[in-house]
Amino acid sequence: MLLLVNLLSVILISANHGVSGVGSDEVFVMEGDSVTLNTGVQTNRQVDIRWYYDDTRIAQIDGDLNKLCTDVQCNEGTERFRDRLKLDHQTGSLTITNITDTDAGEYKLRIFSSSRNSEKIFSVNVQGVSAAEIDEVKRNKGQSVTFDPPVARKPNDVMTWYFNDIHIAQITGDISDICTDVQCNERFRDRLKLDHQTGSLTITNTRNTDSGEYKLQIIINNSSFSITRVKRFNLTVIDVPDSGLSSGAVAGIVVAVVLLVSAVVTAAVIYYRRRQSHTPVPQSVIQK
Repeated sequence: MLLLVNLLSVILISANHGVSGVGSDEVFVMEGDSVTLNTGVQTNRQVDIRWYYDDTRIAQIDGDLNKLCTDVQCNEGTERFRDRLKLDHQTGSLTITNITDTDAGEYKLRIFSSSRNSEKIFSVNVQGVSAAEIDEVKRNKGQSVTFDPPVARKPNDVMTWYFNDIHIAQITGDISDICTDVQCNERFRDRLKLDHQTGSLTITNTRNTDSGEYKLQIIINNSSFSITRVKRFNLTVIDVPDSGLSSGAVAGIVVAVVLLVSAVVTAAVIYYRRRQSHTPVPQSVIQK
């Protein structure tokens, strides 16, 4: 009977305070990416959010919203994530910037509230190839160049292109814009093309002033997390050697060369025919 009473007590407590839930997500990122692990809640005075990395507390927002701690502040002497952790004050979501292979592992989220306690695990896998590498691209002046994203675009992804940190193009869902900035309009007027399917950026009729760094920021959104990936391209536009002649003069020279070659060929044909007509007949043929 005592066992039955205890069991009923546990059931009643669970009904009043909620049953703790445990979820998990697998996250794949590349070195140099930033990743945000979402809590899915809005913080308030009744919620206490704590983050753990391999069972070591790395971040926390207390119920009164006045106590924030990340890494060293939460764990004296720990410096793994120094200056690379950010906490969202509204949601308690955790962002890890410039991620490295040593950041791979299990991140645990624990949410404590008056009505329900929950726990979620994010298993973060870091690929060794750095997403921060710069592609060197060279084009002759006047040629076109296309920069391709490192990953296939998905409908929820946000792709933003920058030239020397100036925003020049963006695709968000089905909406895109090119050169909303005045400075961008003046530099690339009618020379930028954005592929809505892939997010590729093309510059036509390149100029010397187009040389510089082009950066693509991709925000890959998921219900439980988001990944920010950056790809850089360094473009160098090379001058084509100039003869110093105008296009009309060049055209005239080409025509003159063609006429000269034609005249030489004609003269050679006439000379050959005349020589053939004056060739003497051999004596052996005459005697016969």
